[in-house]
Amino acid sequence: MAQTITQKILSKAANRKFVDAGESVWLNVDILLTHDVCGPPTFDIFKQEFGADAKVWDPRKVVVLPDHYIFTANEHAHRNIDLLRQFAKEQQLEHYYDVGTDRYKGVCHVALAEEGFNLPGTVLFGTDSHTCTSGAFGMFGSGIGNTDAAFILGTGKLWEKVPESILFTFDGQMPEYLTAKDLILQILGDITTDGATYCAMEFDGEAIFSLPMEERMTLTNMAIEAGGMNGIIAADSIAENYVKARSQKPYELFQSDPDARYHSKYRYDVRTLEPVVAQPHSPDNRATVRSVQGTKITKSYIGSCTGGKLTDFMMAAKILKGHKVSVTTNIVPATVKVARDLECELYDGQSLKQIFEDAGCTIALPSCAACLGGPADTVGRSVDNDVVVSTTNRNFPGRMGSKHAGVYLASPLTAAASAITGKLTDPRDFL
Repeated sequence: MAQTITQKILSKAANRKFVDAGESVWLNVDILLTHDVCGPPTFDIFKQEFGADAKVWDPRKVVVLPDHYIFTANEHAHRNIDLLRQFAKEQQLEHYYDVGTDRYKGVCHVALAEEGFNLPGTVLFGTDSHTCTSGAFGMFGSGIGNTDAAFILGTGKLWEKVPESILFTFDGQMPEYLTAKDLILQILGDITTDGATYCAMEFDGEAIFSLPMEERMTLTNMAIEAGGMNGIIAADSIAENYVKARSQKPYELFQSDPDARYHSKYRYDVRTLEPVVAQPHSPDNRATVRSVQGTKITKSYIGSCTGGKLTDFMMAAKILKGHKVSVTTNIVPATVKVARDLECELYDGQSLKQIFEDAGCTIALPSCAACLGGPADTVGRSVDNDVVVSTTNRNFPGRMGSKHAGVYLASPLTAAASAITGKLTDPRDFL
């Protein structure tokens, strides 16, 4: 029987030869991820259900990466970190990356990749909707609630319905003004925020496989913005090289069968696409940058799991070098490693950090920061009447702070170009 890549991975996890879309199966979980927002309630439910002295099913398979409300004076945020610390110590979790230590990594979805937890053919669940980011590595990654996570903590298994798959094929060579962010915003404009509800969003085509891993992660990251259960790209030599440089663990490569059944298929030629934004207040409220060009902004924000990776900053530097920003511009590296890379990675003979500082940007400490609003002292948080162009993944009212701010989602190229002019600007004007 022909299967999609998602079906094949779930078949393996269910110890089956075949699973059909729509059927429910017990899955053996390879990695469970949690962080400072959802970790404490997950641990509470685990103890309520399995007993105060219960042990997690496999301490080596639990990854705890605090990242959301980190650099803040907020006492509730600090309390959450204390609870993570306590549980990690009790359970002897070797993959707890504590804040305030040299083990701290930064945003969980990017850190998972950097630390070698993303392995092709495996199953990863996380208490964060953007866990689908990991699907860029030819694996199954999906966000779950705290109760499901607590069940995995106790058993290592989860009862799940196998999703149907939707195929998105991108033909042609990527023009220099186009990014993965433009591709996923294009899709969202076409299918809307519920167009892939409980489906696997599979990405394919010449343009996709020409992308570096971090750009592929941007695509799979935002599958959830269309309601997708997971986003997935088959692992190729680029993915394998990335994985092998970070992990010695075995993995298995899967690909969709040519005659696999899909819920639906979409095909694009990247040479005909333009830079786009998602206008307030929804990720599917798509417009070409040209059509909204000139809209005044008060802030530019380049960061998050979606837009705070090294490739994102390389793109931003390409535009910002030799220019000054005319609005507050926050550069927020996703991880400690990315922050270090800003100091040593060069563009046109200058470090990225130097380019950003010379342009007048503010470089923040690595965390989720304003992407999730956060406490009042969060870096980059929007205030009433702010109009922000942002490389983050959501622009619902209040998502970055104030409910009265407007957020335009955009690529790092568009966010950088707009930071210079103080209004929404097509990056082609600078390239």
